[in-house]
Amino acid sequence: MAFSADELRVLRRALAIALHPAPLPDEDVQDCLRLAGAVDEAVGEAGRLRAFLLADLVRYRNALPGSLSGYLERLQDALAAGYDPRPEDLAALRALRGGPVAAALLERCQVLAERSVRARLAGRAVPATAPAARCRLLALPGGRAAEPEKPKTPAAPARPAAPSERPAPKPSEVFPPRRRPAPPPQQRAAG
Repeated sequence: MAFSADELRVLRRALAIALHPAPLPDEDVQDCLRLAGAVDEAVGEAGRLRAFLLADLVRYRNALPGSLSGYLERLQDALAAGYDPRPEDLAALRALRGGPVAAALLERCQVLAERSVRARLAGRAVPATAPAARCRLLALPGGRAAEPEKPKTPAAPARPAAPSERPAPKPSEVFPPRRRPAPPPQQRAAG
């Protein structure tokens, strides 16, 4: 996750205020709330992308053995992103272990699966499918929480998105499918 210079400025101010509480101007409170919303949105998008990539891995695994190279490539990417191999992955790799890449991946997945099982038995790990728990930023010291609470009015109905707002792109638009390079044309010998 990367922050812009403006977001870093807001984050630095929020951290300084957390260390040395002081009353906050409304502008600073709004900046912090916008930053918290942007971080929540980025976390949500990362979760959607992870779900898409894992579904893609399952599709390739279900299409084995025809999708061997695509499955191995996606499994390597998933492992690099912290994916814990499932029993289905281990079974698929055992069936494919004749190839050197599949055999190496099988060894790596067995080590990771064993480590994951030991951690779960010890009660230290959260299943990989569970989203990371994160609480929302509700109040800042010296900010709006210090003001007396105003009587609540009925909420206005949600307005539809303005036409100028762009919808979030789908993972397939952001990460297009990988294309294999075309094989070089074969030359014919004159003879």
